[in-house]
Amino acid sequence: MLFYPQEKLALFIDGANLYGAAKGLQFDIDYKRLLELFARKGVLVRALYYTAVAEDQEFSPLRPLVDWLDYNGFSVVTKPLKEFTDSQGRRRVKGNMDIELAIDVMEMAEMVDHIVIFSGDGDFRRLVEAVQRKGKRVSVVSTVRTQPPMAADELRRQADNFIELEELKPSIAREGGPRANNHGNHGGHGEEHEPEHYAQTE
Repeated sequence: MLFYPQEKLALFIDGANLYGAAKGLQFDIDYKRLLELFARKGVLVRALYYTAVAEDQEFSPLRPLVDWLDYNGFSVVTKPLKEFTDSQGRRRVKGNMDIELAIDVMEMAEMVDHIVIFSGDGDFRRLVEAVQRKGKRVSVVSTVRTQPPMAADELRRQADNFIELEELKPSIAREGGPRANNHGNHGGHGEEHEPEHYAQTE
């Protein structure tokens, strides 16, 4: 990873995308360790985590994680999941956070030197290009070691650095448990299982 100690950093984490990448690599993310890793790489200004939540449910499986992140150095951006019926009559849910993430990146680009996007979504290529035109460096964290790869080729090419998630595993993996079956560890404050909607999120 190419970082400079004097750089101001901001992290932008697409929660569903990062969860899918870690699950594909069969490990759970410890968000406390992740924050500590990047805090050592430069001057960490902000870490934002984006996720859609089911607000109509009495208890959302994501709530413990969202609460923990809120209290432990992350800014959490949420919006309600939307339910719809697809063309085959199946109930689906949608919780895309791309617009929210993109707006925040553009706004914060003026205040930092290096933006780190945790997503392999090719739709972010133009966003990366726009930020680079402002003279900022952009790193993308995702993986090409799953089948199919989570990181779009056009996004990897556009980024200044591509950071393979599997290579971060020794530094950010939750200890104990070989597979990703939740949305990450949060300092030993219990687990919350990932809702099925992420398999259907667009």
